[in-house]
Amino acid sequence: MKKIPLIILTGPTAVGKTELSIKLAKYLNAEIISADSMQIYQYMDIGSAKVTNDEMSGVPHYLIDEVKPDYSFSVSEFQDRANNYIEKITEKGKTALVTGGTGLYLNSIIYNMDFAKSDANNELRENLTLELQEYGIDYMHEKLRALDEDSANRIHKNNTKRVIRALEVCLSGEKMNDFSNDLKFNEKYNPIIIVLNREREHLYQRINKRVDIMMDGGLVDEVKKLLSLGYTKDMISMQGIGYKEIIKYLDGEYSIDEAVEIIKRDSRRYAKRQLTWFRRYNSAKWFNLDEYSDKKVLEKEIFNTIEKIL
Repeated sequence: MKKIPLIILTGPTAVGKTELSIKLAKYLNAEIISADSMQIYQYMDIGSAKVTNDEMSGVPHYLIDEVKPDYSFSVSEFQDRANNYIEKITEKGKTALVTGGTGLYLNSIIYNMDFAKSDANNELRENLTLELQEYGIDYMHEKLRALDEDSANRIHKNNTKRVIRALEVCLSGEKMNDFSNDLKFNEKYNPIIIVLNREREHLYQRINKRVDIMMDGGLVDEVKKLLSLGYTKDMISMQGIGYKEIIKYLDGEYSIDEAVEIIKRDSRRYAKRQLTWFRRYNSAKWFNLDEYSDKKVLEKEIFNTIEKIL
């Protein structure tokens, strides 16, 4: 069976993926699937730096504004929806271009990750839920840390659903390793992975500037609107960087200056974690955008790299 070519354009937050993805899509007659865990939610535009209709320039985008903020969207659901969209795009004679920086979303289509193998153990889950009610989330998060420190570091303690799920997997004799050595490539696809990067200080400057633009663009009002619509701080969507800090500002826990500085700091830390993740893609082609004074030269090199593999 001939493998489906799958172009993946990724990189840390604020590196400059959006503009390049549109140009790449037009050049390759491609349609774009977003692999961003925040842009999937409706009404969350400013804080997620969501691609605008004008920026799309007529290029079809999928998995943008897909669900409402109170929807519990999982990696397995991303995998299902993304695979369906890839199939539809391919049937039209076009190429699927996946762009975004959520590493686990990317892994779910690059590799054979069978989420059905970790079916819920209902009795264990019920017991863990009762334990949560009795002892609280801090106790449960520390219990997870004792069993699987990587998962505890990755999963916020307030995301009780994922904490319970991770404990369930651990206590069933497995481990929630999202990047284990035995991951095998998805035989359906021929992934061409392009990673964009910049010099660290420049990247951090861009992240800081993006946060300032978000604040000037009305992030506080966006969060106020979300809260007025009934979306609450304990929802997974509202735990995203930018949203949880503004909620704490509105609750009086932070000053506005403290909230902004924490958003910038946590965004920089997130970018660092993303780069660590992407370095594990051994076949990826890396491009440091700061090494190109002429954008057209950069674009031509990326186009040529992809066409050699296609």
